[in-house]
Amino acid sequence: MTRDDLHLDLLGSPAAAGLARTLLGQRLRRWEYTALLDDVLLVASELLTNAAEATPNERIRLRLGRDARGVFLGVWDSSPLRPHAKPVVFLTGEDLDATDETFDSGGGWGLSIVEALSTSCGIQEDGRGGKWVWATFAARR
Repeated sequence: MTRDDLHLDLLGSPAAAGLARTLLGQRLRRWEYTALLDDVLLVASELLTNAAEATPNERIRLRLGRDARGVFLGVWDSSPLRPHAKPVVFLTGEDLDATDETFDSGGGWGLSIVEALSTSCGIQEDGRGGKWVWATFAARR
């Protein structure tokens, strides 16, 4: 990683993802990684939202770095619980017709999105507590 990596400590709140997206976008543009911009910002939003929900009003950390292979994104939270992806299923039109009872139950697909958009991703326990959820993105300019 390089000296101009981005290191942010944020509060686990709904505002964390929006603030981070602004700063991540600026850094990716400075690095001229605009081809990765949309994917990295969406993955960051998913990881930060998961971290904020797992540890509300606690510190979460975000790291963005680059090397010759591409970009690394990591999000840390203090929860020992590991996120789990929903199983991928085939949806029909009826599955998408939300009723008042099911309208807000469409979440849980974030890790599937992370897996689809990143080159690699994973979860690593931090020896000092908590865990890092990370993703890498192959260099494209």
